[in-house]
Amino acid sequence: MTVDAHHHVWDLSVRDQDWITGPGLRPLRRDFTMDDLIPQARAAGVERTVLVQTVTVPEETPELLALADAHEPIAGVVGWTDLTRPGVADELARLRELPGGQYLKGVRHQVQSEPDPEWLLRPDVQRSLAAVADAGLAYDLVVLPSQLPACVRAAAALPRLTFVLDHAGKPPVASGTLEPWASDVRALAALPNTVCKLSGLVTEADPASWSIDDLRPYADVVLDAFGPGRLMFGSDWPVCTLAAAYGDVLSTARALARGLDATERRQLFQTTAVRVYGL
Repeated sequence: MTVDAHHHVWDLSVRDQDWITGPGLRPLRRDFTMDDLIPQARAAGVERTVLVQTVTVPEETPELLALADAHEPIAGVVGWTDLTRPGVADELARLRELPGGQYLKGVRHQVQSEPDPEWLLRPDVQRSLAAVADAGLAYDLVVLPSQLPACVRAAAALPRLTFVLDHAGKPPVASGTLEPWASDVRALAALPNTVCKLSGLVTEADPASWSIDDLRPYADVVLDAFGPGRLMFGSDWPVCTLAAAYGDVLSTARALARGLDATERRQLFQTTAVRVYGL
C-alpha cells in the first residue's frame, strides 16, 4: 500500500483560493476535486491519502472532513484553526464531533505568509500548539527556509507535539544552493518529535526544466537527517501539476529513494504516515 501524505482539493465556486495569483500559478485557477484525483492515484498505486488545508478560514476544515467521510481514499485530514485565539481545545473537540470528524489528524497554518519570522514562538500560538498536542494531533509546518530556526525552537519547546515539516522546508532547488537550509533542516531533525515530508520539491525547482539530479541533493539531505522512519511521501497535488503529473511525482520520489531497502521504502511510502497521523 502506498500513502500520499499530502494533497489538496478545491472548488472555486465554493471558495476562492486567494493565494493563486500571478501568471505562474494561472494553471491552478480551476477546480481540483477528488473525482479528478482518484483515478490518477489508483493508476499510480496510491490507496490512501492525507488531505491538507489550503486557506485560513474556519469553514474549510468541516468541508474537508465531510470529503473524507465520503471518499474512501482519504484516510486523514490536516485542517486549520486560528492558533492566535483562545479556545483551540474546544474548537478541536467541536471539529471531531462533525461528520467525518474522526479523520482529523493534524492542524496547519500558513506560517510562510506570516511577516513575523518567530510567529510560532508567540505565547498565544505556543498555548494553542500545546492544545493540539493534548488533542493527540500533529502539527504541519509550512514554512520558508528562513523560518526554520524558529521551527527548531518551537519543536524544542513542545517535545510532546509531533511537528511535520511540509515540502522539506521548501529548499532553494532552483538556485542549486544547500545552505543554510541544509544545516537548519538537520537541526530540526535532531529533535525526536519532528518528521518531514518528501514533497513539493518539483515546484521548488525550475518547473520547465527540472531533473531528478536537481532534486537529489535535497532529498539526500532529508533522507540522511530524518531517516526513512521519519520521512513520508506527499504528492502536493494539484500544486505539483505546475511541474509534473501526479504519477511522475510518485515515480520521481521512488527514483530518489532507490538506495533504500524494502523496509525503508515501506516506511517512506506507507508506515511513517500511518504512524504519525494514526491512519
